[in-house]
Parts: sequence; structure tokens; C-alpha cells
Amino acid sequence: MGLIICLLFSLIDSAKTSQMKIKRTYLQLFILVAFVITTGVTSCERSQISPELPELAENRLSPQQEEGIMLGEERQLPFLFTYHIDSISTSASVDSFKQKYTAPQQELIFALNRLDPDRLQAGRVLIIPDTLTSDLKDYSPFPAYFEMLDSIPKTLLISRRVQGFALYEYGNLKNWGPISSGKRSTPTPVGLFYGNYKALRKVSTVNDSWIMPYYFNFMNFEGVGVHQYAMPGYPASHACVRLRMEDAQFIYNWADQWKLDPTGQVIIRNGTPFMVYGNYDFDARVPWLDLADNHNSNFMTAEEMGILKEYSLQYKMDKRNFDTPALPAGTLQMSNREGLEELQ
Repeated sequence: MGLIICLLFSLIDSAKTSQMKIKRTYLQLFILVAFVITTGVTSCERSQISPELPELAENRLSPQQEEGIMLGEERQLPFLFTYHIDSISTSASVDSFKQKYTAPQQELIFALNRLDPDRLQAGRVLIIPDTLTSDLKDYSPFPAYFEMLDSIPKTLLISRRVQGFALYEYGNLKNWGPISSGKRSTPTPVGLFYGNYKALRKVSTVNDSWIMPYYFNFMNFEGVGVHQYAMPGYPASHACVRLRMEDAQFIYNWADQWKLDPTGQVIIRNGTPFMVYGNYDFDARVPWLDLADNHNSNFMTAEEMGILKEYSLQYKMDKRNFDTPALPAGTLQMSNREGLEELQ
């Protein structure tokens, strides 16, 4: 721009006639207008850029926040595996399976098929991932991060449809595993329940020969709970939720029991929420075999997420899920028709 102005002034100085003087006047005006426009454009560009610099500095996330966002994004992106179906048609196929896969790989395959190892026999159909890792969480049908549960310290989800449980801590998946819920005639009830009491060993009230290790009740009067028992690869219980031994032990130590008043008759604090949802199709093949055709088939449906959202809202509406604020020292609490009356 400076070079152009210099050339224009050279033309002005070389003008000698009156006509050139008139032209010089126009050139001066032209130079003045060009200078104003150029200055204005530059100023506008600066005004558009400069205010963004402090704004970016003010809005910059801390390293901890950036790490949290990155981790959150990673948690919400599940591994996408492909699967195939393996038909164990003969006893020779059973031997071939045991030779082909290592013990940890077999354990993972049995978990994905909701099956105890001793149940593998001729005629069994298995779903097997094309890629085998060492972590069952990689194959979870539950989201790694579940936002609607992020305000709940602990949540236990039980999906009847895909025969699996999931443990969440503030919306983050802690663990998941296979289950065997109630059979067609005695299905596990759906709804929002809470962990009540637990027992290292409980004898069934239906049949005293049924021993249930690491029992954790979530329906007190009905006697329904989670516990270790045989995993046949389909829903088979009398309404309880069967688990593998390691999963039953984990839940037994992880979940919280209810808290009762001194009389033992009134619940003053709920235990860990147990959210049971989903419908198992007893007339179709087991749902995990569908993974061979669609690796997304076992993920939560929109309907199921809507049900869980309703459960989470119910949880937040129940005052027994939250600690009662402590009263100031010297305050006496008495009950009356209006509720609680504070007396100094």
C-alpha cells in the first residue's frame, strides 16, 4: 500500500498544467479515501481478532477438566467387535474347543454365553468374538459412562433381555457380568428396588437343598435377591438372579444394605438401588447369538433407557436415599402432625 501511495504522489508532482492540477485534486481525494478505507478494514480485522484472545484465555479448561472430557469421550465409545457362531456338534468339537482356546479365553467365552464351563457339551451353540482380549468389560452391552446415573453413588442394573448385570459408580461402569434370571413361569420382577440384607450362605425357602452363597436380597417379603448358582445359559431361576461365584462375591462386598431404626421395623436409609428392566424373549434364540449378525443388538434400546430414566427420577424423589442434615447443637427434634418440629 505504501508503494502505491508513493507512485501516486510522484504523478501529482509531475503535473504542470491546470488540468493536471484538477486531476491532482482528485488524486489527493482518492488517496485520502483509500487510506481511510484501508485503515478501517485493518481496524475491523483487529477488532474481530483481538477480543477473542482474552476470551479464549478465560474459557480455557484446566488440565484436569480436559482430561475428564477426554476420558468421558473414551468411556462412551465402546469397542466394536465382530462375532461368529461356533456349533459344538460332537464330543470331538468339545475337545477341539478346549485345545484351541487358553483358559482365560475360555472363561471369557463362557461368560459371554452366560454358561458355566461344565455345561459345555455336544449340541451347544456358542457366540465367540473374532478378537479376544483379557478384559470382559471390553464386551459390555452396557455403556461405559451412563450420564443419567452420574449423581448416584452406586447403581446395580439387571437386564432381563440380555441376561446381564452392570455396576455403576456415579455413572461410570465398575463391572458387568452374566446372569440367569427367572424362568418363564417365575420371572424376576422389574422395577426399582434396593439392596436390603445379605448373607454369606442362605438356604432357599422353596427347596432346602438349594444353597445360595453370597446372597443379597432386594425384595424383602418375596425373598428375591442375587446370589451364586448354576449358570445354564438361559433364564432358569425361581425369580432370583443367579450369578457366577466371582460376581456374587464382588456384589456382596460392593453393594450397600439398608439401614433400619432401633426397632428394626422402619427403613431410615435405602441400600444400593437395584434397577431391573427389559423383557426376555423366551420364544427366540438367546440374544447374544444375534451379535453374529449385528454387534449392536445387545446394547440398550431407547425404550430401556427411558425406563431407567424413570427409575433414576424415582430414586431422586425418595428422601431415604440421602443423608438427613444434622441439626444444630442443642436442638431437640420432635414429631407432630405437620412433620418435624424443632425446639431449642
